[in-house]
Amino acid sequence: MSDALERGREAFRDRRWSDAYEAFTDADAGTTLGAEDLYDLAVSAHLTGHDARSAEILPRAHHAFLDRDEVSRAARCAFSLGMDLMNRGEVAQAGGWFARAQRVLGDRDCVEQGYLLVPVALGSLFGGEPEPALETFAKASAIADRYDEPDLNALIRLGSGSALLALGKTHEGIALLDEAMVAVTAGEVSPIISGIVYCAVIEDCIDIFDFHRAQEWTAALTRWCDSQQGLVPFRGQCLVHRSEIMRLRGEWPAALDEADRARERLSHPPNPAIGAAHYQLAEIHRLRGDFAKAEESYRNASSSGRTPQPGMAQLRLAQGQVDVAAAAIRREMDEAPEQLARSKLLPAYVEIMLEAKDAAAARAAADELAVISKGFDAPLLHAMADTANGAVLLVEGDARAALTALRAAASAWQRLEAPYEAARVRVFIGLACSALNDADTADMELDAAREAFEQLGATPAVAGLDALRAKPEATPGGLTAREVEVLRLVAAGKSNKAIAAELVLSEKTVARHISNIFTKLSLSSRAAATAYAYEHGLV
Repeated sequence: MSDALERGREAFRDRRWSDAYEAFTDADAGTTLGAEDLYDLAVSAHLTGHDARSAEILPRAHHAFLDRDEVSRAARCAFSLGMDLMNRGEVAQAGGWFARAQRVLGDRDCVEQGYLLVPVALGSLFGGEPEPALETFAKASAIADRYDEPDLNALIRLGSGSALLALGKTHEGIALLDEAMVAVTAGEVSPIISGIVYCAVIEDCIDIFDFHRAQEWTAALTRWCDSQQGLVPFRGQCLVHRSEIMRLRGEWPAALDEADRARERLSHPPNPAIGAAHYQLAEIHRLRGDFAKAEESYRNASSSGRTPQPGMAQLRLAQGQVDVAAAAIRREMDEAPEQLARSKLLPAYVEIMLEAKDAAAARAAADELAVISKGFDAPLLHAMADTANGAVLLVEGDARAALTALRAAASAWQRLEAPYEAARVRVFIGLACSALNDADTADMELDAAREAFEQLGATPAVAGLDALRAKPEATPGGLTAREVEVLRLVAAGKSNKAIAAELVLSEKTVARHISNIFTKLSLSSRAAATAYAYEHGLV
Protein backbone atom coordinates (compact mmCIF):
# COMPACT_ATOMS: atom_id res chain seq x y z
CA MET A 1 0.00 0.00 0.00
CA SER A 2 1.36 3.43 -0.93
CA ASP A 3 2.04 6.02 1.74
CA ALA A 4 -0.35 8.44 0.00
CA LEU A 5 -3.18 5.89 0.08
CA GLU A 6 -2.67 5.23 3.79
CA ARG A 7 -2.66 8.98 4.49
CA GLY A 8 -5.85 9.36 2.49
CA ARG A 9 -7.66 6.63 4.39
CA GLU A 10 -6.57 8.01 7.76
CA ALA A 11 -7.60 11.56 6.84
CA PHE A 12 -10.97 10.30 5.57
CA ARG A 13 -11.64 8.49 8.87
CA ASP A 14 -10.79 11.70 10.76
CA ARG A 15 -12.97 13.81 8.46
CA ARG A 16 -10.02 15.90 7.35
CA TRP A 17 -11.49 16.28 3.90
CA SER A 18 -8.83 18.47 2.26
CA ASP A 19 -6.03 16.15 3.40
CA ALA A 20 -8.05 13.14 2.26
CA TYR A 21 -8.67 14.61 -1.18
CA GLU A 22 -5.03 15.53 -1.73
CA ALA A 23 -3.69 12.19 -0.51
CA PHE A 24 -6.21 10.09 -2.49
CA THR A 25 -5.48 12.20 -5.59
CA ASP A 26 -1.74 11.53 -5.19
CA ALA A 27 -2.42 7.83 -4.73
CA ASP A 28 -4.70 7.74 -7.78
CA ALA A 29 -1.91 9.18 -9.92
CA GLY A 30 0.49 6.41 -8.92
CA THR A 31 -1.66 3.30 -8.87
CA THR A 32 -5.11 1.93 -9.66
CA LEU A 33 -7.31 2.54 -6.67
CA GLY A 34 -9.81 -0.04 -5.46
CA ALA A 35 -13.55 0.57 -5.52
CA GLU A 36 -13.81 1.71 -1.85
CA ASP A 37 -10.91 4.14 -2.21
CA LEU A 38 -12.33 5.53 -5.44
CA TYR A 39 -15.66 6.14 -3.72
CA ASP A 40 -13.95 7.86 -0.78
CA LEU A 41 -11.96 10.00 -3.23
CA ALA A 42 -15.21 11.04 -4.91
CA VAL A 43 -16.77 11.89 -1.55
CA SER A 44 -13.70 13.90 -0.51
CA ALA A 45 -13.75 15.77 -3.83
CA HIS A 46 -17.42 16.65 -3.41
CA LEU A 47 -17.01 17.79 0.18
CA THR A 48 -14.08 20.07 -0.69
CA GLY A 49 -15.90 21.73 -3.56
CA HIS A 50 -14.33 19.77 -6.45
CA ASP A 51 -17.67 18.77 -7.94
CA ALA A 52 -16.40 18.11 -11.45
CA ARG A 53 -13.70 15.81 -10.09
CA SER A 54 -16.27 13.95 -7.98
CA ALA A 55 -18.44 13.44 -11.07
CA GLU A 56 -15.44 11.94 -12.88
CA ILE A 57 -14.53 9.52 -10.08
CA LEU A 58 -17.98 8.15 -9.16
CA PRO A 59 -18.47 6.31 -12.50
CA ARG A 60 -15.08 4.66 -11.99
CA ALA A 61 -16.13 3.54 -8.51
CA HIS A 62 -19.44 2.29 -9.93
CA HIS A 63 -17.67 0.12 -12.52
CA ALA A 64 -15.09 -1.08 -9.99
CA PHE A 65 -17.85 -2.39 -7.74
CA LEU A 66 -19.58 -4.00 -10.73
CA ASP A 67 -16.33 -5.76 -11.64
CA ARG A 68 -16.37 -7.27 -8.15
CA ASP A 69 -20.07 -8.17 -8.53
CA GLU A 70 -20.95 -5.89 -5.61
CA VAL A 71 -24.14 -4.74 -7.26
CA SER A 72 -25.66 -2.91 -4.28
CA ARG A 73 -22.59 -0.75 -3.77
CA ALA A 74 -22.40 -0.07 -7.50
CA ALA A 75 -26.03 1.08 -7.39
CA ARG A 76 -25.21 3.33 -4.41
CA CYS A 77 -22.51 5.04 -6.50
CA ALA A 78 -24.99 5.56 -9.34
CA PHE A 79 -27.56 6.98 -6.90
CA SER A 80 -25.00 9.37 -5.38
CA LEU A 81 -24.01 10.64 -8.81
CA GLY A 82 -27.67 11.01 -9.82
CA MET A 83 -28.48 13.06 -6.72
CA ASP A 84 -25.46 15.29 -7.28
CA LEU A 85 -26.44 15.88 -10.91
CA MET A 86 -30.06 16.55 -9.97
CA ASN A 87 -29.03 19.14 -7.38
CA ARG A 88 -26.93 20.83 -10.07
CA GLY A 89 -29.91 21.03 -12.41
CA GLU A 90 -28.65 18.34 -14.84
CA VAL A 91 -31.90 16.38 -14.70
CA ALA A 92 -31.48 14.25 -17.82
CA GLN A 93 -28.10 12.87 -16.75
CA ALA A 94 -29.40 12.33 -13.23
CA GLY A 95 -32.31 10.30 -14.57
CA GLY A 96 -29.91 8.19 -16.59
CA TRP A 97 -27.87 7.26 -13.54
CA PHE A 98 -30.98 6.48 -11.49
CA ALA A 99 -32.14 4.20 -14.30
CA ARG A 100 -28.71 2.57 -14.40
CA ALA A 101 -28.88 1.88 -10.65
CA GLN A 102 -32.33 0.32 -10.99
CA ARG A 103 -31.20 -1.86 -13.88
CA VAL A 104 -28.18 -3.28 -12.08
CA LEU A 105 -30.23 -3.94 -8.94
CA GLY A 106 -33.06 -5.69 -10.70
CA ASP A 107 -35.44 -7.09 -8.09
CA ARG A 108 -32.85 -7.58 -5.33
CA ASP A 109 -34.16 -6.94 -1.83
CA CYS A 110 -31.76 -4.32 -0.47
CA VAL A 111 -31.71 -0.86 1.09
CA GLU A 112 -30.72 0.70 -2.23
CA GLN A 113 -34.26 0.01 -3.47
CA GLY A 114 -35.40 2.50 -0.84
CA TYR A 115 -32.88 5.07 -2.04
CA LEU A 116 -34.15 4.75 -5.59
CA LEU A 117 -37.68 5.56 -4.47
CA VAL A 118 -36.44 8.99 -3.35
CA PRO A 119 -36.00 10.51 -6.86
CA VAL A 120 -39.37 9.00 -7.85
CA ALA A 121 -41.03 10.75 -4.92
CA LEU A 122 -39.15 13.97 -5.65
CA GLY A 123 -40.39 13.82 -9.24
CA SER A 124 -43.97 13.78 -7.96
CA LEU A 125 -43.26 16.56 -5.47
CA PHE A 126 -41.56 18.85 -7.98
CA GLY A 127 -44.31 18.06 -10.46
CA GLY A 128 -46.91 19.53 -8.12
CA GLU A 129 -48.25 16.22 -6.77
CA PRO A 130 -47.36 16.11 -3.06
CA GLU A 131 -49.82 13.34 -2.12
CA PRO A 132 -48.29 10.69 -4.43
CA ALA A 133 -44.89 11.87 -3.21
CA LEU A 134 -45.90 11.16 0.40
CA GLU A 135 -47.07 7.69 -0.58
CA THR A 136 -43.74 6.91 -2.25
CA PHE A 137 -41.76 8.28 0.68
CA ALA A 138 -43.81 6.01 2.97
CA LYS A 139 -42.75 2.98 0.92
CA ALA A 140 -39.13 4.08 1.14
CA SER A 141 -39.53 4.58 4.90
CA ALA A 142 -40.54 0.96 5.39
CA ILE A 143 -37.32 -0.12 3.69
CA ALA A 144 -35.20 2.37 5.66
CA ASP A 145 -36.65 1.14 8.95
CA ARG A 146 -36.03 -2.48 8.02
CA TYR A 147 -32.36 -1.79 7.31
CA ASP A 148 -31.92 0.92 10.01
CA GLU A 149 -30.47 3.35 7.43
CA PRO A 150 -29.96 6.91 8.86
CA ASP A 151 -29.11 8.56 5.52
CA LEU A 152 -32.23 7.24 3.84
CA ASN A 153 -34.39 8.17 6.83
CA ALA A 154 -33.05 11.74 6.69
CA LEU A 155 -33.91 12.04 2.99
CA ILE A 156 -37.38 10.62 3.63
CA ARG A 157 -38.11 13.04 6.48
CA LEU A 158 -36.87 15.89 4.33
CA GLY A 159 -39.03 14.94 1.34
CA SER A 160 -42.09 14.13 3.43
CA GLY A 161 -41.77 17.42 5.29
CA SER A 162 -41.59 19.34 2.02
CA ALA A 163 -44.63 17.48 0.69
CA LEU A 164 -46.63 18.31 3.83
CA LEU A 165 -45.70 21.97 3.47
CA ALA A 166 -46.94 21.86 -0.12
CA LEU A 167 -50.24 20.50 1.20
CA GLY A 168 -50.53 23.38 3.65
CA LYS A 169 -49.78 21.19 6.70
CA THR A 170 -47.14 23.55 7.99
CA HIS A 171 -46.71 22.30 11.57
CA GLU A 172 -46.44 18.63 10.55
CA GLY A 173 -44.03 19.48 7.74
CA ILE A 174 -41.78 21.65 9.89
CA ALA A 175 -41.62 18.91 12.56
CA LEU A 176 -40.22 16.45 10.00
CA LEU A 177 -37.73 18.99 8.64
CA ASP A 178 -36.52 19.72 12.17
CA GLU A 179 -36.12 16.00 12.82
CA ALA A 180 -34.05 15.61 9.68
CA MET A 181 -31.82 18.52 10.71
CA VAL A 182 -31.36 17.14 14.24
CA ALA A 183 -29.98 13.95 12.69
CA VAL A 184 -27.61 16.05 10.57
CA THR A 185 -26.24 18.21 13.37
CA ALA A 186 -25.90 15.16 15.68
CA GLY A 187 -23.53 13.58 13.16
CA GLU A 188 -25.84 10.65 12.41
CA VAL A 189 -25.96 11.41 8.68
CA SER A 190 -23.14 11.22 6.13
CA PRO A 191 -21.68 14.58 5.04
CA ILE A 192 -23.03 14.57 1.48
CA ILE A 193 -26.58 13.75 2.57
CA SER A 194 -26.17 16.39 5.28
CA GLY A 195 -25.50 19.03 2.63
CA ILE A 196 -28.57 17.96 0.65
CA VAL A 197 -30.81 18.06 3.73
CA TYR A 198 -29.46 21.40 4.89
CA CYS A 199 -29.95 23.17 1.57
CA ALA A 200 -33.48 21.86 1.13
CA VAL A 201 -34.55 22.65 4.71
CA ILE A 202 -33.29 26.23 4.44
CA GLU A 203 -35.11 26.65 1.12
CA ASP A 204 -38.35 25.34 2.61
CA CYS A 205 -38.03 27.62 5.64
CA ILE A 206 -37.50 30.67 3.47
CA ASP A 207 -40.38 29.71 1.17
CA ILE A 208 -42.77 29.78 4.15
CA PHE A 209 -41.15 32.95 5.57
CA ASP A 210 -39.69 31.14 8.58
CA PHE A 211 -36.42 33.07 8.52
CA HIS A 212 -35.92 32.60 12.25
CA ARG A 213 -35.76 28.81 11.84
CA ALA A 214 -33.55 29.23 8.76
CA GLN A 215 -31.16 31.39 10.79
CA GLU A 216 -31.10 28.90 13.65
CA TRP A 217 -30.32 25.90 11.45
CA THR A 218 -27.72 27.86 9.51
CA ALA A 219 -25.89 28.71 12.74
CA ALA A 220 -26.09 25.10 13.97
CA LEU A 221 -24.81 23.62 10.73
CA THR A 222 -22.06 26.21 10.43
CA ARG A 223 -20.72 25.04 13.81
CA TRP A 224 -20.89 21.45 12.61
CA CYS A 225 -19.07 22.32 9.39
CA ASP A 226 -16.35 24.24 11.21
CA SER A 227 -15.43 21.03 13.06
CA GLN A 228 -14.44 19.32 9.80
CA GLN A 229 -11.31 20.39 7.96
CA GLY A 230 -11.80 21.67 4.43
CA LEU A 231 -15.55 21.05 4.32
CA VAL A 232 -17.35 23.09 1.67
CA PRO A 233 -20.96 21.99 2.20
CA PHE A 234 -22.81 24.89 0.66
CA ARG A 235 -23.66 24.66 -2.99
CA GLY A 236 -25.14 27.26 -5.29
CA GLN A 237 -28.73 27.64 -4.14
CA CYS A 238 -27.66 27.12 -0.52
CA LEU A 239 -25.30 30.07 -0.83
CA VAL A 240 -28.11 32.17 -2.27
CA HIS A 241 -30.26 31.44 0.79
CA ARG A 242 -27.37 32.11 3.17
CA SER A 243 -26.92 35.45 1.40
CA GLU A 244 -30.62 36.21 1.82
CA ILE A 245 -30.42 35.49 5.56
CA MET A 246 -27.31 37.64 5.92
CA ARG A 247 -28.99 40.49 4.04
CA LEU A 248 -31.98 40.37 6.37
CA ARG A 249 -29.65 40.49 9.37
CA GLY A 250 -27.83 43.53 8.02
CA GLU A 251 -24.58 41.67 7.23
CA TRP A 252 -24.45 43.23 3.78
CA PRO A 253 -20.74 42.85 2.89
CA ALA A 254 -20.85 39.14 3.84
CA ALA A 255 -24.15 38.73 2.01
CA LEU A 256 -22.62 40.27 -1.11
CA ASP A 257 -19.65 37.88 -0.94
CA GLU A 258 -21.94 34.88 -0.44
CA ALA A 259 -24.18 35.84 -3.35
CA ASP A 260 -21.13 36.32 -5.57
CA ARG A 261 -19.81 32.88 -4.59
CA ALA A 262 -23.21 31.46 -5.47
CA ARG A 263 -23.15 33.21 -8.85
CA GLU A 264 -19.70 31.79 -9.58
CA ARG A 265 -20.56 28.24 -8.56
CA LEU A 266 -23.85 28.22 -10.43
CA SER A 267 -22.15 29.44 -13.61
CA HIS A 268 -19.99 26.34 -14.15
CA PRO A 269 -21.84 24.40 -15.34
CA PRO A 270 -24.79 26.76 -15.90
CA ASN A 271 -27.55 26.11 -13.37
CA PRO A 272 -31.10 27.54 -13.52
CA ALA A 273 -30.69 28.79 -9.95
CA ILE A 274 -28.10 31.33 -11.08
CA GLY A 275 -30.92 33.83 -11.60
CA ALA A 276 -31.58 33.80 -7.86
CA ALA A 277 -27.90 34.59 -7.21
CA HIS A 278 -28.02 37.57 -9.58
CA TYR A 279 -31.23 38.75 -7.88
CA GLN A 280 -29.61 38.66 -4.43
CA LEU A 281 -26.64 40.66 -5.74
CA ALA A 282 -29.06 43.21 -7.17
CA GLU A 283 -30.98 43.55 -3.91
CA ILE A 284 -27.85 44.30 -1.90
CA HIS A 285 -26.55 46.78 -4.49
CA ARG A 286 -29.94 48.55 -4.47
CA LEU A 287 -30.04 48.88 -0.71
CA ARG A 288 -26.50 50.26 -0.69
CA GLY A 289 -27.24 52.76 -3.45
CA ASP A 290 -25.14 51.12 -6.19
CA PHE A 291 -27.97 51.57 -8.67
CA ALA A 292 -25.97 50.85 -11.85
CA LYS A 293 -24.73 47.52 -10.45
CA ALA A 294 -28.20 46.74 -9.17
CA GLU A 295 -29.76 47.27 -12.58
CA GLU A 296 -27.13 45.11 -14.26
CA SER A 297 -27.75 42.29 -11.77
CA TYR A 298 -31.54 42.53 -12.10
CA ARG A 299 -31.16 42.27 -15.87
CA ASN A 300 -28.85 39.27 -15.46
CA ALA A 301 -31.45 37.66 -13.20
CA SER A 302 -34.11 38.23 -15.84
CA SER A 303 -31.98 36.78 -18.64
CA SER A 304 -31.40 33.72 -16.44
CA GLY A 305 -35.12 33.12 -16.06
CA ARG A 306 -35.73 34.75 -12.65
CA THR A 307 -38.22 37.61 -12.56
CA PRO A 308 -36.44 40.82 -11.47
CA GLN A 309 -39.51 41.89 -9.51
CA PRO A 310 -40.26 43.30 -7.04
CA GLY A 311 -36.67 44.53 -6.75
CA MET A 312 -36.52 46.25 -10.13
CA ALA A 313 -39.71 48.19 -9.36
CA GLN A 314 -38.23 49.23 -6.01
CA LEU A 315 -35.08 50.36 -7.83
CA ARG A 316 -37.16 52.55 -10.15
CA LEU A 317 -38.95 53.97 -7.10
CA ALA A 318 -35.61 54.80 -5.49
CA GLN A 319 -34.62 56.54 -8.74
CA GLY A 320 -37.77 58.68 -8.60
CA GLN A 321 -39.53 56.89 -11.48
CA VAL A 322 -42.77 56.32 -9.60
CA ASP A 323 -45.00 55.70 -12.65
CA VAL A 324 -42.58 53.13 -14.07
CA ALA A 325 -42.36 51.37 -10.72
CA ALA A 326 -46.14 51.33 -10.33
CA ALA A 327 -46.74 49.90 -13.80
CA ALA A 328 -44.18 47.13 -13.25
CA ILE A 329 -45.44 46.04 -9.83
CA ARG A 330 -49.09 46.12 -10.92
CA ARG A 331 -48.30 43.89 -13.89
CA GLU A 332 -46.33 41.48 -11.68
CA MET A 333 -49.18 41.28 -9.17
CA ASP A 334 -51.64 40.50 -11.97
CA GLU A 335 -49.50 37.50 -12.93
CA ALA A 336 -49.15 36.11 -9.39
CA PRO A 337 -52.37 34.30 -8.47
CA GLU A 338 -50.78 31.98 -5.89
CA GLN A 339 -50.93 33.18 -2.28
CA LEU A 340 -47.28 32.80 -1.25
CA ALA A 341 -46.06 34.31 -4.51
CA ARG A 342 -48.29 37.34 -3.95
CA SER A 343 -47.12 37.71 -0.35
CA LYS A 344 -43.56 38.22 -1.61
CA LEU A 345 -44.76 41.09 -3.79
CA LEU A 346 -47.29 42.77 -1.53
CA PRO A 347 -44.91 44.74 0.76
CA ALA A 348 -43.24 46.40 -2.24
CA TYR A 349 -46.65 46.91 -3.87
CA VAL A 350 -47.91 48.78 -0.79
CA GLU A 351 -44.79 50.96 -0.70
CA ILE A 352 -45.04 51.86 -4.38
CA MET A 353 -48.79 52.46 -4.36
CA LEU A 354 -48.41 54.88 -1.47
CA GLU A 355 -45.79 56.81 -3.41
CA ALA A 356 -48.08 56.74 -6.44
CA LYS A 357 -50.86 58.32 -4.31
CA ASP A 358 -53.09 55.27 -4.78
CA ALA A 359 -54.06 54.79 -1.16
CA ALA A 360 -57.03 52.57 -2.04
CA ALA A 361 -54.80 50.05 -3.81
CA ALA A 362 -52.31 50.19 -0.94
CA ARG A 363 -55.08 49.52 1.57
CA ALA A 364 -56.39 46.54 -0.42
CA ALA A 365 -52.88 45.10 -0.62
CA ALA A 366 -52.19 45.62 3.08
CA ASP A 367 -55.46 43.88 3.92
CA GLU A 368 -54.60 40.96 1.64
CA LEU A 369 -51.19 40.60 3.25
CA ALA A 370 -52.81 40.58 6.70
CA VAL A 371 -55.16 37.77 5.65
CA ILE A 372 -52.28 35.70 4.24
CA SER A 373 -50.15 36.23 7.35
CA LYS A 374 -52.92 34.84 9.59
CA GLY A 375 -52.62 31.50 7.80
CA PHE A 376 -48.95 31.03 8.66
CA ASP A 377 -47.03 30.81 11.90
CA ALA A 378 -44.30 32.99 10.41
CA PRO A 379 -43.02 36.00 12.39
CA LEU A 380 -41.49 37.52 9.25
CA LEU A 381 -44.83 37.50 7.45
CA HIS A 382 -46.58 39.04 10.46
CA ALA A 383 -43.92 41.78 10.63
CA MET A 384 -44.41 42.53 6.95
CA ALA A 385 -48.18 42.72 7.38
CA ASP A 386 -47.99 45.03 10.41
CA THR A 387 -45.52 47.30 8.62
CA ALA A 388 -47.74 47.59 5.55
CA ASN A 389 -50.86 48.20 7.63
CA GLY A 390 -49.13 50.86 9.72
CA ALA A 391 -47.82 52.69 6.66
CA VAL A 392 -51.26 52.76 5.05
CA LEU A 393 -53.00 53.86 8.26
CA LEU A 394 -50.53 56.73 8.47
CA VAL A 395 -51.48 57.96 4.99
CA GLU A 396 -55.15 57.45 5.79
CA GLY A 397 -54.74 59.90 8.67
CA ASP A 398 -55.23 57.48 11.56
CA ALA A 399 -51.89 58.07 13.32
CA ARG A 400 -52.93 56.39 16.59
CA ALA A 401 -53.95 53.15 14.92
CA ALA A 402 -50.85 53.34 12.74
CA LEU A 403 -48.67 53.64 15.82
CA THR A 404 -50.16 50.46 17.32
CA ALA A 405 -49.45 48.43 14.17
CA LEU A 406 -45.99 49.94 13.76
CA ARG A 407 -44.96 49.23 17.36
CA ALA A 408 -45.90 45.57 16.82
CA ALA A 409 -43.90 45.53 13.58
CA ALA A 410 -40.87 47.14 15.25
CA SER A 411 -40.83 44.49 17.98
CA ALA A 412 -41.12 41.71 15.41
CA TRP A 413 -38.27 43.03 13.26
CA GLN A 414 -36.07 43.38 16.34
CA ARG A 415 -36.76 39.77 17.34
CA LEU A 416 -35.88 38.73 13.79
CA GLU A 417 -32.63 40.69 14.07
CA ALA A 418 -33.48 42.61 10.90
CA PRO A 419 -31.93 46.08 11.42
CA TYR A 420 -32.83 47.62 8.06
CA GLU A 421 -36.50 46.74 8.29
CA ALA A 422 -36.57 47.81 11.95
CA ALA A 423 -35.10 51.19 10.98
CA ARG A 424 -37.69 51.65 8.21
CA VAL A 425 -40.45 51.07 10.74
CA ARG A 426 -38.87 53.62 13.10
CA VAL A 427 -39.20 56.19 10.32
CA PHE A 428 -42.94 55.47 10.13
CA ILE A 429 -43.19 55.61 13.93
CA GLY A 430 -41.48 58.99 13.87
CA LEU A 431 -43.97 60.27 11.32
CA ALA A 432 -46.89 58.94 13.35
CA CYS A 433 -45.59 60.66 16.49
CA SER A 434 -45.15 63.87 14.53
CA ALA A 435 -48.76 63.67 13.34
CA LEU A 436 -49.78 63.32 16.99
CA ASN A 437 -47.74 66.46 17.83
CA ASP A 438 -45.17 64.45 19.86
CA ALA A 439 -42.13 66.19 18.36
CA ASP A 440 -39.57 64.87 20.87
CA THR A 441 -40.40 61.21 20.29
CA ALA A 442 -40.58 61.80 16.54
CA ASP A 443 -37.07 63.29 16.53
CA MET A 444 -35.66 60.43 18.61
CA GLU A 445 -37.18 57.77 16.36
CA LEU A 446 -35.94 59.46 13.20
CA ASP A 447 -32.46 59.98 14.68
CA ALA A 448 -32.26 56.31 15.63
CA ALA A 449 -33.40 55.25 12.15
CA ARG A 450 -30.81 57.46 10.49
CA GLU A 451 -28.02 56.05 12.67
CA ALA A 452 -29.06 52.49 11.79
CA PHE A 453 -29.14 53.32 8.07
CA GLU A 454 -25.67 54.86 8.28
CA GLN A 455 -24.23 51.82 10.06
CA LEU A 456 -25.68 49.54 7.40
CA GLY A 457 -24.42 51.66 4.52
CA ALA A 458 -27.99 52.22 3.30
CA THR A 459 -27.17 55.39 1.37
CA PRO A 460 -30.57 55.83 -0.35
CA ALA A 461 -32.41 55.44 2.95
CA VAL A 462 -30.20 58.07 4.61
CA ALA A 463 -30.79 60.49 1.73
CA GLY A 464 -34.53 59.86 1.75
CA LEU A 465 -34.78 60.44 5.48
CA ASP A 466 -32.74 63.65 5.25
CA ALA A 467 -35.03 64.92 2.49
CA LEU A 468 -38.07 64.02 4.57
CA ARG A 469 -36.79 66.03 7.54
CA ALA A 470 -35.77 69.02 5.44
CA LYS A 471 -39.20 70.04 4.20
CA PRO A 472 -38.92 73.68 3.09
CA GLU A 473 -42.22 74.81 4.53
CA ALA A 474 -44.62 73.66 7.19
CA THR A 475 -48.27 73.24 6.40
CA PRO A 476 -50.67 75.54 8.28
CA GLY A 477 -52.22 74.30 11.48
CA GLY A 478 -50.05 71.16 11.57
CA LEU A 479 -52.00 69.58 8.70
CA THR A 480 -50.42 66.73 6.77
CA ALA A 481 -49.89 67.09 3.03
CA ARG A 482 -52.87 64.80 2.38
CA GLU A 483 -55.07 66.83 4.73
CA VAL A 484 -54.15 70.00 2.83
CA GLU A 485 -55.24 68.28 -0.40
CA VAL A 486 -58.57 67.33 1.15
CA LEU A 487 -59.07 70.84 2.57
CA ARG A 488 -58.53 72.40 -0.85
CA LEU A 489 -61.18 70.15 -2.36
CA VAL A 490 -63.60 70.89 0.48
CA ALA A 491 -63.05 74.60 -0.21
CA ALA A 492 -63.82 73.90 -3.88
CA GLY A 493 -67.25 72.68 -2.78
CA LYS A 494 -66.72 69.00 -3.50
CA SER A 495 -68.56 66.26 -1.61
CA ASN A 496 -66.83 63.44 0.27
CA LYS A 497 -67.69 61.09 -2.59
CA ALA A 498 -66.17 63.42 -5.19
CA ILE A 499 -63.03 63.94 -3.08
CA ALA A 500 -62.66 60.18 -2.64
CA ALA A 501 -62.89 59.66 -6.39
CA GLU A 502 -60.36 62.39 -7.19
CA LEU A 503 -57.78 61.28 -4.61
CA VAL A 504 -58.46 57.53 -5.09
CA LEU A 505 -59.46 57.08 -1.44
CA SER A 506 -62.43 55.51 0.30
CA GLU A 507 -65.18 57.81 1.54
CA LYS A 508 -64.43 56.55 5.06
CA THR A 509 -60.84 57.74 4.75
CA VAL A 510 -61.96 61.12 3.42
CA ALA A 511 -64.32 61.50 6.37
CA ARG A 512 -61.46 60.72 8.75
CA HIS A 513 -59.26 63.35 7.08
CA ILE A 514 -62.01 65.97 7.39
CA SER A 515 -62.51 65.08 11.06
CA ASN A 516 -58.77 65.49 11.65
CA ILE A 517 -58.81 68.85 9.84
CA PHE A 518 -61.68 70.11 11.97
CA THR A 519 -59.91 68.97 15.16
CA LYS A 520 -56.52 70.45 14.30
CA LEU A 521 -57.95 73.78 13.15
CA SER A 522 -60.72 73.97 15.80
CA LEU A 523 -63.40 74.19 13.10
CA SER A 524 -66.96 72.89 13.16
CA SER A 525 -68.25 73.12 9.58
CA ARG A 526 -67.25 72.84 5.95
CA ALA A 527 -68.03 76.54 5.54
CA ALA A 528 -65.52 77.39 8.27
CA ALA A 529 -62.97 75.08 6.64
CA THR A 530 -63.52 76.83 3.31
CA ALA A 531 -62.99 80.21 4.92
CA TYR A 532 -59.79 78.97 6.59
CA ALA A 533 -58.46 77.68 3.27
CA TYR A 534 -58.98 81.07 1.60
CA GLU A 535 -57.54 83.00 4.55
CA HIS A 536 -54.34 80.96 4.49
CA GLY A 537 -53.84 80.97 0.73
CA LEU A 538 -54.50 77.28 0.24
CA VAL A 539 -56.81 77.88 -2.75
